[in-house]
Amino acid sequence: MKTIFICIDWFHPAYKAGGPVQSIANLVGQYGGGHLQIKIFCSNKDLDGSVNSGVAFDEWVQYNGYTQVWYAAGKSVAGFKRAATQFKADVIFVIGIYSWYFNLVPLLFGKAPVKIISARGMLHPGALSQKSFKKKIYLTIWKLAGIQQRYFFHATDTAEKGFIQQNFGEQAKVFIAGNIPRVFGFQPAVNKKAGELRLVSIALISPMKNIALVLDALQHCKHEIGYAVYGPVKEKVYWQQCQAKIKLLPPNIKVTYHGDLMPTEIENTLSTHEVFILPSKSENFGHAIAEALSAGKPVITSHLTPFNELEQNRAGKNIAVENLDELTAAIDWFAAMDANEFAEFNKGANEYASRRMDLEVLEGEYDAMFLSKPV
Repeated sequence: MKTIFICIDWFHPAYKAGGPVQSIANLVGQYGGGHLQIKIFCSNKDLDGSVNSGVAFDEWVQYNGYTQVWYAAGKSVAGFKRAATQFKADVIFVIGIYSWYFNLVPLLFGKAPVKIISARGMLHPGALSQKSFKKKIYLTIWKLAGIQQRYFFHATDTAEKGFIQQNFGEQAKVFIAGNIPRVFGFQPAVNKKAGELRLVSIALISPMKNIALVLDALQHCKHEIGYAVYGPVKEKVYWQQCQAKIKLLPPNIKVTYHGDLMPTEIENTLSTHEVFILPSKSENFGHAIAEALSAGKPVITSHLTPFNELEQNRAGKNIAVENLDELTAAIDWFAAMDANEFAEFNKGANEYASRRMDLEVLEGEYDAMFLSKPV
């Protein structure tokens, strides 16, 4: 039985860092039982610095039948070694690139025959455009250190594999294993009224998620629209700009910010809305998008996520990432639909999600990454 040592900045009960946390929670929740032991090394805090409650720190805590978690209270090399030397790891799986303690330290001081760096969308051009100078310096140091010769990479699809090799060269060895989604039950939208729309976003509040563009589009929408926004504020100045836009909206638009949303509350929250919207500038996967689609919520998003051809599949609308007119038209298009018209997209979203998320295929990809002999 192999032991996989996962290193990530945050893990449940932390949730405010969004996608990567949910990716690993889904991975250990649905994969590994019977043929793997999984150890997770993470911080004892959430993204905002709040300390996790209900878990012990600096010791191995049982998470499920084959997974244990070490919630580190500090950030010392000695502390990492104390956790890592209590077992023999077959694979060290590092989630992310830019964290010195949960990415760099495990690569330098962890002992395992195989070490894999999971890029998690951090090499997508849209992601690299944010704080680009610091990232360029960091990546240059990594390349000079020769990590592309010493370690493996993990990409969630062929596009991300391309981004990895653009940055680290064609010689970089990349495993492809898609994100394991959390699937919700189908939620029929039987009460959709023509001329009205209940819109929702669940995301970190940051420029990457493009909430401000949604607010700009709503300024020009003709129908009665209620827009609910959930998620922690990652960048306060950006959210202040959004709040200023909310104050300028016309009377037919009602926007409500609800703050953080626990992962256990997402399915129920989706049930009270009709369309999920998130015109992201970059998404490695987009767990909230996948979850919304599985529940039968049509999605309005950009072309810069893995979920494309939405309109062809009667599952939503893809828009150019900064095209205000397209976004406005997409919102009004759904708002104008009556219950019968909308039911086609309600069903289409659920069916699109089912086709896109084949758990057997995903398990095979992770077997190939964790269990096969590297070449």
